[in-house]
Amino acid sequence: MPRQPRPNRLACLMKFFYMVRSVVALILAPLLTLLVSITAIVAIAIFRVSPARVQVLPRGWARIIARICGVPVLVEGLENLDPGQPYIFAANHQSQFDIFALQGYLGHDFRWLAKQELFRIPLFGPGMRLAGYIPVDRTHGRQAMKSLEAAAKRIAAGTSVIIFPEGTRSRDGSLQPFKAGGMVLAIKAGVPLVPVAILGSHEVLPKGKLLARPGRIVIRIGAPIATRDYQLKQKNELAERLRDAVAALLLH
Repeated sequence: MPRQPRPNRLACLMKFFYMVRSVVALILAPLLTLLVSITAIVAIAIFRVSPARVQVLPRGWARIIARICGVPVLVEGLENLDPGQPYIFAANHQSQFDIFALQGYLGHDFRWLAKQELFRIPLFGPGMRLAGYIPVDRTHGRQAMKSLEAAAKRIAAGTSVIIFPEGTRSRDGSLQPFKAGGMVLAIKAGVPLVPVAILGSHEVLPKGKLLARPGRIVIRIGAPIATRDYQLKQKNELAERLRDAVAALLLH
């Protein structure tokens, strides 16, 4: 009868296997990003594929990375969404892996708001712009306000986006205070805010780590919050209401 490996030896082998998978994902991510960027540019600029149809590329990119890392993603609450309605999805931000989870599995057509510096990166930047991603000036002053106005117009015209109202990743996975900038965007655009809770991503890839660990991520989508009756002076009130909704989804 073959000798069974000792439990601690088996655990070491599994740990090594998962580490190799994460290293492979880390190496493949920039290569896949380059490939997706080039393919998107060719598809849109030469073959006139619509930005909506080309979203299959970043969606596939994110799913490949998640599968290599051993991270299944479950989405709950899609029944709360109207496929034809533009939204601003507002999610908690536990990990860099949130981007892969949302990009690959949210299931609603959306674009990212991204700092304008990213649009200057060769190939990657033009690919983002052609795919309909929205540049935002994160400095202060007139230019920042102009970029916010432009983003609001794009959203009001029918482009859904995702924001992380905490502003940065949570170091310990706990929900941080929400900033008012995203609320200004929502009020100006006049579209509903959708609370989104991401669970499990902090365990997969904590802030400060490079290698992802296997684990399940759950995305919970809450009921949209109407913003048309809010004024800019109520942005902090809206931020608190949104944070409470995300917190409730995290505890659900």
